[in-house]
Amino acid sequence: MLTIDYDLLDIRDGERILDVGCGEGRHSWEACKRNNCLVYALDIDEVSLKKVHYALYLLKERGETRGNWIIIKGDILCLPFKEDSFDKVICSEVLEHISDDILAIRELVRVLKDDGILAVSVPSYLTETLCWKLARDYHDKPGGHVRVYKAREVISKLQQNRLHIYAVRRKHALHSFYWICRCFFGVNNDKALIPLLYYKFLVWDIHKRSKPIQLLDSFLNNFFSKSLVLYARKTPRQAQFKSPP
Repeated sequence: MLTIDYDLLDIRDGERILDVGCGEGRHSWEACKRNNCLVYALDIDEVSLKKVHYALYLLKERGETRGNWIIIKGDILCLPFKEDSFDKVICSEVLEHISDDILAIRELVRVLKDDGILAVSVPSYLTETLCWKLARDYHDKPGGHVRVYKAREVISKLQQNRLHIYAVRRKHALHSFYWICRCFFGVNNDKALIPLLYYKFLVWDIHKRSKPIQLLDSFLNNFFSKSLVLYARKTPRQAQFKSPP
């Protein structure tokens, strides 16, 4: 399941891509499958990085990859790269975990080239607020969510850091209902019947991509999305201070 729209991200052959907080690598896999690019998959969790390595190896063995990759253990607050290193940066469902999100955004911008594109996703305000109210265990745990974002807050923080937002999307409404079920029946209760059945439905939909279900999800995204996704282009420094004609 992808949160970032690769048509909007517009990855091209020969580009360098950074996937920050890659988790198990869903966005890194897709970039390597689509384009002859170099993907840096970065996460702080070693177990997740091993899963990324294994998944990409399998894809390569099947002949399903066009790009290459480098897997790195690292911290978003201190990225191990020089300035202007990447054409595209992906940061999906990460900032809500970071106490100093301003520093994290500055690091993302620092390593992004001028005119490069940053794709950021965070949990949507309404769904996230409901989950926080229904279950403390949803967020109150090591590495859990430390804040709930309103859309205008994320937009403002990005705009204050040389980023021009050119697209905003809302995604995964059907997954909102799954997480609300999980919170209602117990986040850590893996045997609760209704969340388990709903999870099986979501897995079926991911593989089958039923057109009616996709249309329903698209409609519900207007009201009850799980993720808010922003696409922004880094403004060249000289353009920031250029006088109007």
